[in-house]
Order: sequence, then structure tokens, then C-alpha cells
Amino acid sequence: MASDGNNVDLETLKSLHLTMARIRAFEEAALQALDRGLVLGAIHPSIGQEAVAAGLCSQLRKDDILLSTHRGHGHTLAKGADPRSMMAELFGRESGTCGGKGGSMHIADFDVGMLGANGVVAANIPIATGAAHAIKLKGDDRIVACIFGDGAINRGPFLEGLNWASIFRLPILFVCEDNGFAATTRTEDLTAGEGPAARAESLGIPAFKVDGNDVLAVQDQASDLVDRIRHGEGPKLLVAETYRLTGHTGADPATYRSGDEVEAAKQRDPLKRTAAWLAEAGLDRAAIDALDHQAQGEIDAAVASAEAAPWPSPDEAFLDVQDIGAESQGRAHG
Repeated sequence: MASDGNNVDLETLKSLHLTMARIRAFEEAALQALDRGLVLGAIHPSIGQEAVAAGLCSQLRKDDILLSTHRGHGHTLAKGADPRSMMAELFGRESGTCGGKGGSMHIADFDVGMLGANGVVAANIPIATGAAHAIKLKGDDRIVACIFGDGAINRGPFLEGLNWASIFRLPILFVCEDNGFAATTRTEDLTAGEGPAARAESLGIPAFKVDGNDVLAVQDQASDLVDRIRHGEGPKLLVAETYRLTGHTGADPATYRSGDEVEAAKQRDPLKRTAAWLAEAGLDRAAIDALDHQAQGEIDAAVASAEAAPWPSPDEAFLDVQDIGAESQGRAHG
């Protein structure tokens, strides 16, 4: 499914472009901060994959639930999290969304329904399934969106989560962000059979594919699926075919793929596509650039705010940590 800018509301297209520009600017700034030693640990950028986050989350309500992967900055921003609090989280500062304890791979913001990224591949799937089961038991009309990569479909939680969701007809949209790689290995070299859609359908879950670099196509398909799930049709799987333009992490030079391959992928850059559609819809270059400058200004302010934010007090280390007590611990280990 392909789109163009001639059949969509101009304000909608501008909003989607701004969301993607914000994600791109955030991740470029995060990588620069990593190089400066302001961020410790790994950064997994989703540069080139912004259309999945923007298109999907534009169709979710604030009270809908989102679960993400270790590559979750874009999803979190698109769900409505504050980039200043997110950047502070990456910097390990007190004002971060998790008080500086989660960092990049475990970023979360419950206020916007973002239950968390997850550093364990596929571990978010059973968590999302549990959240969807809780929603069904409560009887409200919220849904859960669970995003994972194509590498996750080869792990046990994928089967367990989708099986449970299908059996109990849970209100969940599974989204496979298929960028063709499981870390540094081509997914097709490790995946038997016909891939995620076929596996979901074998469990009775209808599966759909979309060009994950076409934000309008993602939005259109997500709109339909979210509405069907919200009205009781049970779980669905959306396979969004995309491509990450960077390495697996900020430290990965991605020498396992050719420069020609990456250059070809850049021609499908979702931000370039929306910029072209905005121009086709009559927006001049200065107005398009203004959207990019707005996003960059927001992220520049986020970086400055994070650098100036205080470090957490050492006393905070033992908050939000379960303590079952010495006596219970003895019984557990005895």
C-alpha cells in the first residue's frame, strides 16, 4: 500500500511529519550525547523507522496501553511523552521519566499509557498480553499496542503471548517492526517458514502487512485495526516493513551490510517522503523547514534541560525496589 499527500488533510500530514522530525532529532541528539559521555550504556536508534511510531500512535488514545522494545524512543515520544523528561532519563537524572533508573532500554511513562521499553527481546509480549487481559476483565474499551522486532518472533514469548491473546480474544494489536535484521544478522537467515504473519495466522490471529516507511499507510491500517479491536474483534497482527538507517546500537558501524544497500534505503526515508507530500499539497519549503526547526529546537532544549538537571539522591536507590524481608528471603533460599 502506497500513499501520496493529495488525499490527506494538510494539518494531519504536518502533525505526522513533526512527530517523525521530533523522533529523528531526539535520537540524533542521544547519539551525540553518547559520544560525549553524557549517556552511559547502549543506545538503540530507530532512525529510518519513525513512520511506524508516528502512524500507529496517532491512532491510540492517551489511556490506551503501549509496550515497546529496546528500540523504544520513537514509540515513547509518539505516545506523548515529554522529550525533556525522556532525555533526562537517558542522562540518568532525577527529572527523568523513571527518575534516572530506567535509562534508554527501559524508558516508561505511565502518564501517557507507555508501560515501558524492554531490554529483553520479546519480553514485552507477555507483559502486553497480561495488560490486555486485565483490560478485558475490567470491561472497558481500551486496547494494548505491543511493538516488537522481527527477531523477537523466534523467541518463546512470541508464541506464548499470541496464543494466550488468541484463546481469550484479547484487545491487543501486535505490531512487528520488521527491519530485516535481528541485531547484526539478517532475520531471513534465522527464521523458518513464512515469517510473522504466517505464524500469527496459524494461531487464529488475522495478520496484515504495510509499508512501514509510509506514515499515511501505517496510520490508515492502524486506524482500521485499532477500531476493530476496540469493538471486540480480538487480537490482530500488523507487520510494518521498514529499515533502520543506523547500526544496531550507537557503537555498531553496521559493516554487515553494504553502503549501496543503505543508500537505496535512504530513498525511502519516511521524513523525505512526507516532506515531498507536503510540497505536493502546496506547503512551501520554508514552512516545511519550519517544522524540522521546531522539532530540533524542542530537542535542543531537552538536551540543555537534561544537562542542567540534578543527579538523583543516593537515598533514591532503594525506592521502587521490592523488599521481601530477611525472614522471607531465608525461607526462599532455605
